[in-house]
Amino acid sequence: MDLPSALWQDCEAMRSFALPRRFWTRARWVTLTIPIATSLLILLLADAQTAAKKVGVLGITPSVPANLEMFKQGLAQLGYTEGQQVAIVEKHADSEPARLAAVAAELVGSKPDVIFARGPAAVAAAVRATTTIPIVAVDLESDPVALGYAKTLAQPGGHVTGVFLDLPELSAKQLQLFREIVPRLSRVALVGDSVANAAQYRATERAAKAFKVQVQTFEGRTAAELDAAMEAARRNGVGAVVVFSSPTVYSKVARIATLAREKRLPTVALFSEFAEAGGLLTYGPNLREAFRRCGAYVGKILNGAKPADLPIERPEKFELVINARTAKALGLTIPDSLLRRADRIIE
Repeated sequence: MDLPSALWQDCEAMRSFALPRRFWTRARWVTLTIPIATSLLILLLADAQTAAKKVGVLGITPSVPANLEMFKQGLAQLGYTEGQQVAIVEKHADSEPARLAAVAAELVGSKPDVIFARGPAAVAAAVRATTTIPIVAVDLESDPVALGYAKTLAQPGGHVTGVFLDLPELSAKQLQLFREIVPRLSRVALVGDSVANAAQYRATERAAKAFKVQVQTFEGRTAAELDAAMEAARRNGVGAVVVFSSPTVYSKVARIATLAREKRLPTVALFSEFAEAGGLLTYGPNLREAFRRCGAYVGKILNGAKPADLPIERPEKFELVINARTAKALGLTIPDSLLRRADRIIE
């Protein structure tokens, strides 16, 4: 292997001192080894620095791959690529809320630099588990100021920030959209978590009263309860179903869409993925975009920003998605006025 000319020049210069040949050989070895060792040390130090950043992800359910990928895209925008500058450690309660506190404690024990909490229960568990580790949240059910997570939206002042949505009126809007499709709607089922979705229940019940629509409420905190609720709604002859938002609902959108078609129940949900999976109608924020924005916030914190100074964000756009194929299968005609307002129509 040819050596760089500069190194040979160094070696030749050492020979000019007329050292014995045995010393010249050793000197050449030292001259070649020191630069190589220095380079290796620099590389090892660089690897140690890039491996120092750790992000913990906490949720009741496992992350949806598409959403986690959007979160990683947000991180990458700030210079953090998984496996290079940052390690991502995910912990979840396997759809069992009772396990969440222990899972949160385990995650905090791994000493992440930032925690990304998915959903209201995960946010609450993370807040209880640590008062020092920064928390970036995506929570579409809670008011962060009312819960004490932040002093104000513009200046949180604590260790929690992220993307929050506290607009229970959205569920009332969904009911209004239903009445355009089914003008004679007289009975509707509301499915959700009676605690986490309490504000949504109240807002929708007020809207139903104004529309003179009877309401039946069902718990949907677990997959089993969601199945039972859809069957009870069919058995009771409701004309439509409003499914409130939660991490469990989001993880089961395909299952809910299938049940709704099988039981011939016109159903609306918050997440566009529900319509993509075969649900009739969705109206709500783009959750994937919210995950990307949370990733960017985590990147900012890793770069030195304080969560206390990062304003809590709100979803900026709400999408109306209609599955025309499902409407046809259910024997429903979507009014042209509603089709013109849709952001997407799935044929």
